Amino acid sequence: MTTDEALQIFRQTGALLDGHFLLRSGLHSRQFFQCALALQEMPIVEKLGKALADQVRHLGVRTVVAPAMGGLVIGQEVARQLGVRFIFVEKEEGKLVLRRNFRMAPGEKILVVEDVVTKGGRVQETINIVRENQGDVAGVALIVDRTNGTVDLGVPMFSLIALQVETFEADKLPPDLAGIPATKPGSK
Repeated sequence: MTTDEALQIFRQTGALLDGHFLLRSGLHSRQFFQCALALQEMPIVEKLGKALADQVRHLGVRTVVAPAMGGLVIGQEVARQLGVRFIFVEKEEGKLVLRRNFRMAPGEKILVVEDVVTKGGRVQETINIVRENQGDVAGVALIVDRTNGTVDLGVPMFSLIALQVETFEADKLPPDLAGIPATKPGSK
């Protein structure tokens, strides 16, 4: 799947939004990828999941782990496409943790899957959890990399859409955004 084909899915489903958005990272942006809108249709989930799975199949992972909420749907589908186990990390008292009696074997090859990355904070938290549990992070797979590959998570990264999307600190907004109230359509 090409970047243009993936972007077309986002446009057709209304999942690529334009306006003034406050991102989970605290940055502001003119564009927002609302993956939940694209991922509400199972044929699209299957198509995007297959495209990501095809990019990472060579890694030979045993388990896919995703941060809740954003990575759950696509993470489970990538795991299904690869024929491997799926687990997730979730928030507890404001930070991600491994719960529900999920376990990793020492050295187990793990793929982290997330929907969108801007700064990589939640993915880095997930990587740290995997390493704390003696797992081996073979790579990260994303639907959307808003950094166009500039974020360095210390492992191979794979994405369907890699774009350099402009982001701004709250005190450095351009005039067109400063005059529009920011909305926060994503997860908290």
